[in-house]
Amino acid sequence: MDTFTSGSQPGEAKLRYLDADFEVIKPGRFVSCAVTKRKIALEDLRYWNVEAQEAYFDAETALIRWKQLSGRE
Repeated sequence: MDTFTSGSQPGEAKLRYLDADFEVIKPGRFVSCAVTKRKIALEDLRYWNVEAQEAYFDAETALIRWKQLSGRE
């Protein structure tokens, strides 16, 4: 089953990222990685930045973005 085409709400979700969770503002099946623009199914979303309100595809991408935002690149 394709996680991007199944489910009740099509398209990209709009989320509010919290410390250990997220709140769905606009229902959808996925969000886009802020760095790579790859689609992330909501059930696979594990990495985000609360202050920047950005989602990341994986831990490596999150680290790259953290370095950019913190000036440690």
